[in-house]
Amino acid sequence: MYQGSCLCGAIHYEIHGELSAAAYCHCSRCRKANGSVFAANATVKESEFRLLQGGEALKTYSTVAGVHRVFCGQCGAPVYSKRDSGPGFLRLRLGLLDTPLAQGPQQHIFVGSKAPWYEIHDGLPQHAERAPV
Repeated sequence: MYQGSCLCGAIHYEIHGELSAAAYCHCSRCRKANGSVFAANATVKESEFRLLQGGEALKTYSTVAGVHRVFCGQCGAPVYSKRDSGPGFLRLRLGLLDTPLAQGPQQHIFVGSKAPWYEIHDGLPQHAERAPV
């Protein structure tokens, strides 16, 4: 089980299940949504995500492409995103986890659109777009 919360503490959640292999996403959408050079994400089944507190604080920004970014309306912390094209799954923002991960992200994705001023210096695999399945 994993637990997480937002910056201001309004939102608390649990995950009763496993997270997918995590990745550092360098796409421009993640950079803009997180205000950082990349986002650390992992996928979880929506049925295994349980909101414990803060449902009234959750806000959603939806794109015309069917991507829904869910964040705390009080502190702005990004919680997860979901896609109409991938029902039943959430892309969890790992920075909100309070429970330590046994293993951090294992790859970099969308490095073809990473910030040009950022250099990747670890030995993790890098994919120009989405990682091959």
